[in-house]
Amino acid sequence: MFERLALVGIGLIGSSIALNAKAHRLARHVAITTRRQSTLDRAAELGLGDSYHMEAADAVRGADLVILCVPVGSSGAVTAEFADALSPGAIVSDVGSVKGSVIAQMRPHLPPGVHFVPAHPLAGTEHSGPDAGFEALFRNRWCILTPVEPIDEAAVAKLRAFWEACGSNVEVMTPEHHDLVLAIVSHVPHLIAYNIVGTAADLETVTQSEVVKFSASGFRDFTRIAASDPTMWRDVFLHNREAVLEMLGRFSEDLASLQRAIRWGDGEALFDLFTRTRAIRRGVIEAGQDTAKPDFGRGTGDPAPGAG
Repeated sequence: MFERLALVGIGLIGSSIALNAKAHRLARHVAITTRRQSTLDRAAELGLGDSYHMEAADAVRGADLVILCVPVGSSGAVTAEFADALSPGAIVSDVGSVKGSVIAQMRPHLPPGVHFVPAHPLAGTEHSGPDAGFEALFRNRWCILTPVEPIDEAAVAKLRAFWEACGSNVEVMTPEHHDLVLAIVSHVPHLIAYNIVGTAADLETVTQSEVVKFSASGFRDFTRIAASDPTMWRDVFLHNREAVLEMLGRFSEDLASLQRAIRWGDGEALFDLFTRTRAIRRGVIEAGQDTAKPDFGRGTGDPAPGAG
């Protein structure tokens, strides 16, 4: 599908892309670059690529597909490092969980003649680094493309085919709509998980040993999300602040209503809410985005649901 694929960053997403490129013969040559020599050495030990580079410009030179796999806050600075080495006609993309800010950071550095098609695979785990990747990560998960003007339909179609070959379902939407949707389905849930786990750790009336001992319940599942990469999620909240704050405002209003229902013993309101939310869970399972197996399929060998 591509002659040379350059992966700028080789964490969970980058390594999973590399494994798919190898398994499905999506690129004749996979070039990998990252800032840390130790990470680059580990990627080489795992055989993730065909060439390994400390300089991003060396990796992207001659590439017809470049995918940026770095925390969203670094997108602009990293793009500036390799922009002059890009080949005319190359497709440049990313995997960031925020699109508006990433586009604003990257676009000023991109030369004329390259096709900029931002993307976001909604897949992940709480693990990071080149060892964390696995080929099935994107299977039956969504990847959202947010092409920007001027849009080259052939480049969008080629990138869509690439992600579909990795097992993804692909949707195209505007960057603004993406950021609003992701604020509620991913960003705010992560923020809530971080807050709940932090609150439990700070409670003086509950010792740390008790939190761990009795975590085989709802708290356990919050801890999985709260174990996600801190650099990545710090950048997500800072770079999608408007949409996150909008969704947090709505969440706070709904939480206040729930608080009133509990205070006044309004069991009917609680029952109605829980009935509606149970239906949402069924919808997620019917859409193939999780398993109906008891305990989320734990102990079956299946990977945990993504944190994308």
